[in-house]
Amino acid sequence: MTQTRTVTAAADSAPAGIAVDNPATGEVVGHVADTPAEEVVSAVLRARQAQAGWARLSPRTRAELFTRSRRWLLAHRQEITDSIVAENGKAEEDAIVEVVYCVSAFAYWAKHARRLLADTKVRSLSPFVLGRSMYTRRAPVGVVGVIGPWNNPLINSFGDAIPALAAGNAVVLKPSEYTPLTARLMEQMTRECGWPDGVFQVVTGAGATGQALVEAADFVMFTGSTKTGRAVAARAGERLIPCSLELGGKDALIVLADASVERAVNVALHGALFNAGQTCTSVERVYVEAPVYDEFVARLEERFREVTMGRPAGLGSTDLGAMTFPPQMGIVEDQVTDAVSRGARVLVGGHAAPGPGRFFEPTLLVNVDHTMKCMREETFGPTLPVMKVADAEEAVRLANDSEYGLQATIIGSNMARARQLAARLEAGCVTINDAQSNYLALGLPMGGWKASGVGVRHGAEGFRKYTKLQAISVNRFPMRRDLHMLPFAPSSYRFILRLVNAMYGKRLRSDQK
Repeated sequence: MTQTRTVTAAADSAPAGIAVDNPATGEVVGHVADTPAEEVVSAVLRARQAQAGWARLSPRTRAELFTRSRRWLLAHRQEITDSIVAENGKAEEDAIVEVVYCVSAFAYWAKHARRLLADTKVRSLSPFVLGRSMYTRRAPVGVVGVIGPWNNPLINSFGDAIPALAAGNAVVLKPSEYTPLTARLMEQMTRECGWPDGVFQVVTGAGATGQALVEAADFVMFTGSTKTGRAVAARAGERLIPCSLELGGKDALIVLADASVERAVNVALHGALFNAGQTCTSVERVYVEAPVYDEFVARLEERFREVTMGRPAGLGSTDLGAMTFPPQMGIVEDQVTDAVSRGARVLVGGHAAPGPGRFFEPTLLVNVDHTMKCMREETFGPTLPVMKVADAEEAVRLANDSEYGLQATIIGSNMARARQLAARLEAGCVTINDAQSNYLALGLPMGGWKASGVGVRHGAEGFRKYTKLQAISVNRFPMRRDLHMLPFAPSSYRFILRLVNAMYGKRLRSDQK
């Protein structure tokens, strides 16, 4: 999300900057510049100058730099993890997932970039292009502007830069002003690993910095709120530049009557509470078929009570970290209050925890319905409303009753039925007997439908979006004049018609029999 925040001075002698606090303690852990628009433009110009040389490097040469960078990440994994925990407030285990993702992303895109960038031969049966050699080639779009969110300072920021760089682009990254410090570490990594100057740069700042990047870049990759995403898309459309948007979600989980209840409980718990629910693909609502509802809720309540919450202090210290974005606390509290006022019952949690730091108790709600905000509006917090449904038909109908369509989950033992139901869900991603792990499968596209975004990350589509397509047609045996050229010759077109009839007429007559 690209919400603005108060800009403060780090010290009397220091330039104006943004103070970064630790959400788990309230302590200031660093300051970064609030980059003005003219400096953003300068960064993009440097990137554009560097990009030409970077694009000329072979995929293999870029892969060698990726290998060096992957080793740097592994060597500095604790430093990176500590940075994520300090500025984001998440549990160390959550932060480790981000590091592992980027290590694997360097390896994956280094391995597959050459294949994904290769020329593709094209064939045509048109008589007007007989004898031509045709193919498509891909060229980098130029300078990619990545605008990252605060909930995952590494995955959704630098993680999106990796495939763009592998495709031959330069990248200017604008991280969230709430979590900018880890992005600075990535800039340090590129310097220490010998990357060309200007190929990867970080510009820190609030909303105006992001707006300046949208104005200057050749492509925008944005992750954040649907409201801001619409503004990014509108400006990109005015500039006639491509963009890719991963926006809000209200991801549903459906528990079928034939499901393993224990598996359903574990998937729901992890899907809802990982990173304290501050994930675009968090499970935010559950629909359970009536025959297993009581057992599911009873077991889920037990598991919710086992979850720990508090200041991260190393592996095993807590399950849930802090709420990173201050206004999010109010959103979560408002949704819980609204649900209770409309008849919902809180089985576990339901309150903000006392400070220091920003924490909200893991909260389990029942007796919910679609009149309540918690079932219709994005929460982005550690709450989970569970609703009983008569059957799978009702579950699918309610799951689709949303403006969002990012991800959904089905838990059941009949795979054929689960796949049939998955095909009816209005979501860009559907997992069966699983949640969120699909995001770590870099070969599998991930993107939303409806108000959840435009475009995808990952997979061939998520890589090639960072390229421009060029079509090449080569006349290998050029004559002085083709049959169809001006001035028209009736005999030539009679010959063309006979040729078309010979090529297609027999098939047409066969189809008509």
